[in-house]
Amino acid sequence: MAFEHREGSGALFRNKQHEEGDKKPNATGDALIGGILYEVSAWTKEGAKGKWQSLSFKPKQQQPKQHSAAADGFPEGSDDIGF
Repeated sequence: MAFEHREGSGALFRNKQHEEGDKKPNATGDALIGGILYEVSAWTKEGAKGKWQSLSFKPKQQQPKQHSAAADGFPEGSDDIGF
């Protein structure tokens, strides 16, 4: 059975390409939020209160493009259909 994402959850895995002092994330994975699949990156940081995780979310899927008159081959604002 293939892995299926569930709404509001995700998974992170250790990034084997990360090296100490490197800016690459310590862990990467994905999460399904609001029906959109996100690429998740995590960096382990240390501060006054101890270690913590900094997260980044980036949509994996391209969002649908908005329809425009220019996409139909007509200049925007043009009513002329060429008859």
